[in-house]
Amino acid sequence: MDKGKRNKSKPDNRSDNVEKLQDQVQETIMNLEGAHESLHNEDLPLDQKKAIIEKNKRREESIADKRDEIRDEHEFQQRKD
Repeated sequence: MDKGKRNKSKPDNRSDNVEKLQDQVQETIMNLEGAHESLHNEDLPLDQKKAIIEKNKRREESIADKRDEIRDEHEFQQRKD
């Protein structure tokens, strides 16, 4: 096989990036809500509650970052079309 053919990468297909990012945001929100509900469990040890709270902070940051990416990607698609 020719080296040039083996090293060719696929073109960047960004057509469904917004949809994928929105799905990721939805999934992260569901995880955030589920974790928030688990905090109501009185039998949950304090260290686990703290870990959940920290993870939820990271989830909230991730949601905000992905929403920024969605806006950027949407703007890119608008300019491209």
